[in-house]
Amino acid sequence: MKLFPYGHATHPEWGMAVELVLAQLRAQMASPDYADQPTLGLVYITDHFAAHAQDLLDHVCHALPGVTDWSGTVGVGIAANQVEYFDEPAVAILLCDLPPERYRVFSGIAPLSTHAVDGFVPHTALLHADGQTPDLTELITEMAQRTRSGYVFGGLSASRGASVQFSLSAQGSTAGRHPGSGVFQGGLSGVAFSADVPLISRVTQGCLPVAPERTITACEQHVLLTLDDRPALEVLLEDLQVSLSEPRAAMAKIRATLVGLSQGTQPSLRRTGEFGDEVMVRHLIGLDPERQAVAIAQAVEPGMRLTWCQRNASAARADLLRIGAEIRESLEPETLPLDLAQQLAEGSLSQPHPARRIAGAIYVSCAGRGGPHFGAPSAELQLVRRALGDVPLVGFFAGGEIAHQHVFGYTGVLTVFTSETESTE
Repeated sequence: MKLFPYGHATHPEWGMAVELVLAQLRAQMASPDYADQPTLGLVYITDHFAAHAQDLLDHVCHALPGVTDWSGTVGVGIAANQVEYFDEPAVAILLCDLPPERYRVFSGIAPLSTHAVDGFVPHTALLHADGQTPDLTELITEMAQRTRSGYVFGGLSASRGASVQFSLSAQGSTAGRHPGSGVFQGGLSGVAFSADVPLISRVTQGCLPVAPERTITACEQHVLLTLDDRPALEVLLEDLQVSLSEPRAAMAKIRATLVGLSQGTQPSLRRTGEFGDEVMVRHLIGLDPERQAVAIAQAVEPGMRLTWCQRNASAARADLLRIGAEIRESLEPETLPLDLAQQLAEGSLSQPHPARRIAGAIYVSCAGRGGPHFGAPSAELQLVRRALGDVPLVGFFAGGEIAHQHVFGYTGVLTVFTSETESTE
């Protein structure tokens, strides 16, 4: 598998931004290291271009007739190899060199079949979803159940304008390839991959526990009534070491607090004290002093585990480096020349190296992360580059991140296409 061509650019005019990206793609497709006949395109735009999504898609389809299938969405920011574009007009495209029989583009009007069609069996899927879609959590779970692995990854569109999604295919699974089609709003869309498309996907958390783990012992939908058989509000105030007799100080600390949730049968903390990737981080949305209850932005059930937490840049940085190391260790040969091993460890290779065996990558991060959370512009993407090397990568900053069968918050989901079969989990 050759490297996937990719390009990214910013410009006030969408047409100029696309032409800059197309110039990069054509140059790479002429290089022997990159695929010259890719068929699947992933396109991500910032919300500055949301109103021009259809024109933009029509333009790239006309310019790249060999790319028969397209998927993507909009974010308040988008990502590319070691750079992020926040609050500026930008576009990023990755062209995947995958045989058409190994993937299927789907959308709400052309759903992914639960049965094998033309021999295609979905193993995992990249999802783009509108966060305002009713019963979205159930839809994502149902989509994951349509795959053999039960693993899906991606994110929720994030836009101050239209929450558009791109979904266009020449295989007959969507509306067809003609001007004025392929741009949608609402629901979910994406690309399903067969088991013959090897992927490695990891979740990185961005929050740090600030109190002991608790068990939910009584609740009503989104309302926590008791934790460890004690009033939930009493436990919250005790764990944060605040009192409502000093409301200003208490509320400041409570507003900075989030809640990490996990199923009761699974440990939520690693030995290092950080969350595992099964933990869902949610906001606190209200206090009920009369019932001594706490409301959170997630329906819960008795027996689930809960840990109060806060966003933490150091923890986010360390965890991002951890998943990068896991992917790197999975891909590198057991033995390497000393000088090459040192270059890979230092991230000093200027070009992709076969030892990494990465053809391309997708990174979906929370809109609340990015460079500002990591201390400098593009710092988050530079950490990813340090971990993976100079590989083709695009992505977006989402309103919620999708991995396994859940929607996460304050996380990053890093997925790489490899040249040999690996587990997705």
